[in-house]
Amino acid sequence: MNDILRTYTRLCNFSTLEDRFEYLRLDGAVGEELFGYARYLNQEFYHSAEWRDVKQRVVIRDQGYDLGVPGWKIVGNIYVHHMNPITLEQLLNNDPAMLDPELLISCSYNTHQAITWGNKALLPKPIVVRRPGDTCPWEPIRRIGRRNGLEQVDSR
Repeated sequence: MNDILRTYTRLCNFSTLEDRFEYLRLDGAVGEELFGYARYLNQEFYHSAEWRDVKQRVVIRDQGYDLGVPGWKIVGNIYVHHMNPITLEQLLNNDPAMLDPELLISCSYNTHQAITWGNKALLPKPIVVRRPGDTCPWEPIRRIGRRNGLEQVDSR
Protein backbone atom coordinates (compact mmCIF):
# COMPACT_ATOMS: atom_id res chain seq x y z
CA MET A 1 0.00 0.00 0.00
CA ASN A 2 1.21 3.50 -0.78
CA ASP A 3 1.85 5.63 2.32
CA ILE A 4 0.94 8.92 0.65
CA LEU A 5 -2.13 11.03 1.34
CA ARG A 6 -4.32 10.51 -1.71
CA THR A 7 -6.42 13.54 -2.67
CA TYR A 8 -9.04 14.39 -5.26
CA THR A 9 -6.87 17.27 -6.51
CA ARG A 10 -3.94 14.91 -7.21
CA LEU A 11 -6.28 12.27 -8.64
CA CYS A 12 -7.51 14.78 -11.23
CA ASN A 13 -3.96 14.97 -12.63
CA PHE A 14 -4.59 11.49 -14.09
CA SER A 15 -6.95 11.42 -17.06
CA THR A 16 -7.59 7.70 -17.58
CA LEU A 17 -9.43 5.17 -15.45
CA GLU A 18 -6.34 2.93 -15.41
CA ASP A 19 -4.02 5.71 -14.23
CA ARG A 20 -6.47 6.73 -11.50
CA PHE A 21 -6.73 3.08 -10.45
CA GLU A 22 -2.94 2.83 -10.16
CA TYR A 23 -2.90 5.98 -8.00
CA LEU A 24 -5.60 4.57 -5.69
CA ARG A 25 -4.86 0.82 -5.57
CA LEU A 26 -4.45 -0.63 -2.09
CA ASP A 27 -3.37 -4.25 -2.70
CA GLY A 28 -5.40 -5.63 0.20
CA ALA A 29 -5.27 -9.28 1.21
CA VAL A 30 -8.37 -11.49 1.13
CA GLY A 31 -9.45 -12.23 4.68
CA GLU A 32 -7.54 -9.24 6.06
CA GLU A 33 -9.29 -8.00 9.19
CA LEU A 34 -10.32 -4.36 8.89
CA PHE A 35 -12.30 -3.48 12.01
CA GLY A 36 -12.84 -6.83 13.72
CA TYR A 37 -14.87 -6.47 16.92
CA ALA A 38 -15.37 -2.73 16.22
CA ARG A 39 -17.09 -3.21 12.85
CA TYR A 40 -20.28 -1.80 14.37
CA LEU A 41 -18.56 1.61 14.52
CA ASN A 42 -17.79 1.45 10.81
CA GLN A 43 -21.41 0.51 10.04
CA GLU A 44 -22.76 3.25 12.32
CA PHE A 45 -20.67 5.81 10.43
CA TYR A 46 -21.85 4.66 6.99
CA HIS A 47 -25.48 4.93 8.07
CA SER A 48 -25.14 8.45 9.53
CA ALA A 49 -26.88 11.50 8.07
CA GLU A 50 -23.50 13.25 7.72
CA TRP A 51 -22.14 10.42 5.57
CA ARG A 52 -25.26 10.30 3.37
CA ASP A 53 -25.00 14.07 2.84
CA VAL A 54 -21.31 14.10 1.84
CA LYS A 55 -21.80 10.98 -0.30
CA GLN A 56 -24.51 12.78 -2.28
CA ARG A 57 -22.26 15.84 -2.78
CA VAL A 58 -19.39 13.66 -4.03
CA VAL A 59 -21.62 11.79 -6.50
CA ILE A 60 -22.90 15.12 -7.86
CA ARG A 61 -19.34 16.48 -8.14
CA ASP A 62 -18.20 13.36 -10.02
CA GLN A 63 -21.35 13.43 -12.21
CA GLY A 64 -21.86 9.69 -11.73
CA TYR A 65 -18.60 8.81 -13.51
CA ASP A 66 -16.37 5.97 -12.34
CA LEU A 67 -13.41 7.57 -10.51
CA GLY A 68 -14.70 10.85 -11.93
CA VAL A 69 -13.47 10.00 -15.46
CA PRO A 70 -15.80 11.39 -18.16
CA GLY A 71 -17.16 8.66 -20.40
CA TRP A 72 -17.14 5.99 -17.68
CA LYS A 73 -20.73 6.36 -16.44
CA ILE A 74 -21.54 4.13 -13.46
CA VAL A 75 -24.43 1.78 -14.13
CA GLY A 76 -26.06 0.50 -10.94
CA ASN A 77 -25.12 1.44 -7.40
CA ILE A 78 -22.58 4.23 -6.92
CA TYR A 79 -20.04 3.71 -4.16
CA VAL A 80 -18.10 6.55 -2.56
CA HIS A 81 -14.59 5.39 -1.77
CA HIS A 82 -12.27 6.74 0.93
CA MET A 83 -9.06 7.25 -1.03
CA ASN A 84 -7.18 6.82 2.26
CA PRO A 85 -8.67 3.92 4.24
CA ILE A 86 -10.32 5.06 7.43
CA THR A 87 -8.99 3.69 10.70
CA LEU A 88 -10.53 2.63 13.98
CA GLU A 89 -8.84 5.63 15.60
CA GLN A 90 -10.55 7.99 13.14
CA LEU A 91 -13.92 6.42 13.92
CA LEU A 92 -13.38 6.62 17.68
CA ASN A 93 -12.30 10.28 17.45
CA ASN A 94 -14.98 11.23 14.91
CA ASP A 95 -12.23 12.60 12.63
CA PRO A 96 -13.68 15.22 10.22
CA ALA A 97 -11.30 13.95 7.50
CA MET A 98 -13.68 10.99 7.06
CA LEU A 99 -16.22 13.44 5.60
CA ASP A 100 -13.82 15.55 3.51
CA PRO A 101 -14.84 15.41 -0.19
CA GLU A 102 -11.18 16.04 -1.11
CA LEU A 103 -10.46 12.53 0.21
CA LEU A 104 -13.44 10.79 -1.47
CA ILE A 105 -14.25 9.58 -5.00
CA SER A 106 -17.26 7.95 -6.71
CA CYS A 107 -16.80 4.47 -8.15
CA SER A 108 -18.64 1.37 -9.26
CA TYR A 109 -18.69 -1.80 -7.18
CA ASN A 110 -16.17 -3.53 -9.47
CA THR A 111 -13.81 -0.55 -9.42
CA HIS A 112 -14.06 -0.40 -5.62
CA GLN A 113 -13.15 -4.10 -5.46
CA ALA A 114 -10.28 -3.57 -7.93
CA ILE A 115 -8.85 -0.75 -5.80
CA THR A 116 -9.25 -2.66 -2.52
CA TRP A 117 -7.65 -5.87 -3.76
CA GLY A 118 -5.27 -4.33 -6.33
CA ASN A 119 -6.81 -6.37 -9.16
CA LYS A 120 -6.84 -4.40 -12.43
CA ALA A 121 -8.82 -7.19 -14.14
CA LEU A 122 -11.92 -6.07 -12.19
CA LEU A 123 -11.96 -2.64 -13.84
CA PRO A 124 -14.70 -1.98 -16.42
CA LYS A 125 -13.70 -2.59 -20.01
CA PRO A 126 -14.28 -0.17 -22.91
CA ILE A 127 -17.16 -0.93 -25.24
CA VAL A 128 -15.94 -2.66 -28.40
CA VAL A 129 -17.41 -1.25 -31.59
CA ARG A 130 -18.57 -4.21 -33.64
CA ARG A 131 -17.90 -4.47 -37.39
CA PRO A 132 -19.44 -6.81 -39.99
CA GLY A 133 -17.62 -10.14 -39.98
CA ASP A 134 -15.54 -9.46 -36.83
CA THR A 135 -17.09 -12.38 -34.99
CA CYS A 136 -16.21 -14.93 -37.65
CA PRO A 137 -12.45 -15.54 -37.32
CA TRP A 138 -12.25 -18.11 -40.13
CA GLU A 139 -13.66 -15.73 -42.77
CA PRO A 140 -11.38 -12.80 -43.57
CA ILE A 141 -12.93 -9.39 -44.04
CA ARG A 142 -12.48 -8.08 -47.56
CA ARG A 143 -11.95 -4.36 -47.80
CA ILE A 144 -13.86 -2.93 -50.77
CA GLY A 145 -12.91 0.73 -50.47
CA ARG A 146 -14.12 3.92 -48.84
CA ARG A 147 -17.39 5.76 -49.32
CA ASN A 148 -18.47 8.97 -47.60
CA GLY A 149 -15.36 8.81 -45.38
CA LEU A 150 -16.27 5.32 -44.09
CA GLU A 151 -14.50 2.09 -44.87
CA GLN A 152 -16.70 -0.33 -46.78
CA VAL A 153 -16.30 -4.03 -45.99
CA ASP A 154 -17.74 -7.19 -47.42
CA SER A 155 -17.79 -10.11 -45.00
CA ARG A 156 -18.91 -12.71 -47.55
